This record gives sequence, C-alpha cells and structure tokens, in this order.
Amino acid sequence: MHKSRFFSGIALLALSASGCALAAASPEPDVVVPAEPTAIDFVDPATVIGLSTRTVTEGDSPGSGYVHIDYPEFAGATALNRELRAQAERQLGDFRARNRGVEPVSPRPELNVDWQLAAASPEAVAVRLRTGEFQGERWANSTRTFWFDPRTRQATGSTGLLDEHAALVRLAELVGERLKERGNQVERDAVTAGGDDFDSMAFNRHGDLVVEFDDCQVGPCSLGRVAVAVPAGQVTPLLSKLGRQAQESARQARGGSVDSPDFAPANSPDAVSNRAGSVDCARVKCVALTFDDGPGPYTGRLLDLLKQERARATFFTVGSNAMAQPALLRRMSVEGHLVGNHTWAHRDLSKQGSSKITETIAKTGDAVSAIIGQTPKLVRPPYGAVSQQVCNVAREMGLSLVTWSVDAKDQDGDKAKDITDRTVREAHPGAIILMHDIHRETVDAVPDILKQLRGKGYTFVTVPELYGSAGMQAGRLYRSGNELPGKQPLT
Repeated sequence: MHKSRFFSGIALLALSASGCALAAASPEPDVVVPAEPTAIDFVDPATVIGLSTRTVTEGDSPGSGYVHIDYPEFAGATALNRELRAQAERQLGDFRARNRGVEPVSPRPELNVDWQLAAASPEAVAVRLRTGEFQGERWANSTRTFWFDPRTRQATGSTGLLDEHAALVRLAELVGERLKERGNQVERDAVTAGGDDFDSMAFNRHGDLVVEFDDCQVGPCSLGRVAVAVPAGQVTPLLSKLGRQAQESARQARGGSVDSPDFAPANSPDAVSNRAGSVDCARVKCVALTFDDGPGPYTGRLLDLLKQERARATFFTVGSNAMAQPALLRRMSVEGHLVGNHTWAHRDLSKQGSSKITETIAKTGDAVSAIIGQTPKLVRPPYGAVSQQVCNVAREMGLSLVTWSVDAKDQDGDKAKDITDRTVREAHPGAIILMHDIHRETVDAVPDILKQLRGKGYTFVTVPELYGSAGMQAGRLYRSGNELPGKQPLT
C-alpha cells in the first residue's frame, strides 16, 4: 500500500526552478536572459504523497550548542529514510564531539540542517541536505545529496549517479576544466575523484550534471557557493542506470520556483483564531499552549486530541515543514487554532543581519499565507534568542515576538508523565507554555495536561487572547499574559 501511494504521488509532481542563482536585473522587453546553468530544479514537497518530516533539536541547556536538523521521510523508501536518519545522527554526533569540553561561548555554536527535493519521480528521488554550522565567527555552509531508485528501492550517495570509478575520475577532469573559467581564486587541482568532492550532484532541466562544492572546499570561503554544470553530452556516457533515469526525469520536468516562494495572496488578512473573543481572560484563568517546530509526524494526532477536548493552541511552524504538509496547517486554522511564524529553517536570528532576518520571516509568512489565506502576525524566534536588531525588524514588519514563561522541557527525552508534571506544576494564569509537536512523548502528555489544568480552572486560548482588548504591539517581546502595565494576575 505504501509503495503504491508513494509512486502515485511522485508521478504527479511538478518540478520548479531553483532560487540558487543570483537574481539578474530586469531585462529589456524581448531580451531573453539564459537560465543560470548551475540552478537546480526543486520539487514542491506538498505534491509528494506519503511524505512527512523528522526533526532533531537541542539547545535548551545553558551553555550547550544550538541544533536543528530537519529531513524528509517517505512512505515506501525505507533505504532512503535509513540513510537520511543516519546522516542526521552522524552530523549531530560530530557537532557534539567538536563542542565537548569547550567553555560556553556567546554566541552559541549552532548546527542547522534543512532540505530540498532535487528530484522526485517514479524514476528517481533526490534529497539535498543543506548544512550550516556556526562556530563563533561565520557560517560555514555545505550540501550533500542522497539519491533513491524507486524501482530497485536502493539508496546511494551522489556518486551512485556514475558508472564505476573510472567515470568519477573522468568527471573530476571535466569539472577541473570548468573551474578554470572561475579564475585563480578557485583551486581546480583540489578536485579529485577521492574524498567527498562529489557528494552533492543533481541535474538541471537540460540534463547537465550540476556539481556543488562546500564553502572553502575549492577556494576562499568568501566565494560562497561554487558549482559547475557539466554539459549533458559530456556527462551522459559516464552515468549509471540510476543516473540516466534521473537525467531523463529532470529533462521532462518544468515548473516555477519553490526555493524562494513568492506566492502570498494579495492583501491576505492577519491570522487570528476563528474562535477569538469567546473567552475573556480578564475574568477567567487562561493559559496559552504553544507548539514549536512542526508540523511533524505527530501533529495530526495532537490536533485530534485538541479537537476532542475543545482546547485551542498556537502553532509556531517552521516554513520548510509547513510547505511539506500544508493540510495540517489548514486543519489548525479551520479548527480554531492560531498559526504563528517560526522562521524558514530555524536559525538563531540574533546571529544574522537585518536582511537575513527579514528574509527568513517573510519567506515563512508568505508560505503560511498561501496555505491558509492569512498572514501570521506572531513570530517566535528560534531558541528564544532575541537581539535589538530582531526587535527592530519585527517592528518594521508589523510583527510581535513571543517567547514563553513556562518550558515543558520536552526536548530532553522525558516520559509523558514527567512532561505533564512539570507543565502543570509551573503553569500560572496568563502563562505561555512552550512545547514541541515533533515529539511523540509531548503529544502523549497533552490529554493529562488538559485534564489537570482544567481541574484547576484553566481555559486554553491562543496567545493574542491573553492580552484582550489591549492587543499586541509590533516589535514588542511577549513572555506572559501578565506583562501588560497595570494588569493584576488572577489567582
């Protein structure tokens, strides 16, 4: 069943142009601007039936590094799922080892991994993992692309696109020739058939093979992304059976960009709960349950539980996960919850300049707006990390920042009972409670949390309802519903 669902889903996919290339100035009328040859076409993950997302996070403990790793999981692709999970575990283990025993520093070290679909068809599936690591001075970025053959159900790294080692040696020569055109800054002699030089490869829409290098791999770090496109005529004789399938699939696919979404409905209204105003938190004890990092594999069950118990919550969604599972966002909106913005890929905003902060928030807002027809007005900064620059950008964008006053600490691998006990013990009127719908144990804890807090007289509302008619101001940071001037907490 899973296999047929997976194949039927990817058979209906539409590929789209990458946002990897630099934007050019607007051309004059009737002037055709050629596409950047190293631009990769990415698939809209929402079109893949049976796709869900997995998330690995760390960073709650003082002095620890920040970690956020997202990767997809496919029905009917066990081997690929296994490879992606193993890669996430390797990267997490390596990051921990690099920072073990190191004195706490500020800003904290950070590991961030998100993903894109470089291919998804009955002939070939490719997941491109994008890794950023921050170690005190700058971000170092890298990519790695895994391939899957739906016909044989086998997974491989990017070199699996090539026919044996001799083909890899020849490809290294062709890539070296292409790098000559980049000038003296690029160390073309550093490219060899060994090591990880060819761990990220995919095809553009013309069937050319795009080979990507990591920051600092073949030249100064300041060069940023370095990639070359080896023409189809030269690369086709070097391809394996999977490589030929993938090349042909890329040639047949066309579409628009999903890497940089630009699809927000015009004048979409602000996101609000469709049940806002039904509770007066000045008269009753209210708490706001908030869930970060989803939607994930357990979000659907969480929505079932909240609906059954007639409780509302605020979901701070990561943009890439929202794009992959839009039906869950629509459920949130329809069932009275509020959808908030948790940025596109969950990087610490306090380490970024204003343009990057604006980009990651706006990109997620546009994606959510396209899905539910409303634009989120609340932003939860990843890890709760805020700077004056983050506040300034939020003010300019008309957005309020939200952190929390109660942490369920559900990232520590505790059992559902421990999460319940901690949450109920620390809850107070006006509390904003932090949880994560990416964990099974968290969702398991929700029924008892609802039951016990209801027994104490609490009502569950979305975050803006805590502030009643006073509302929430753009650029302000909110941690609790009791922070309004002159407001006396209920007891």
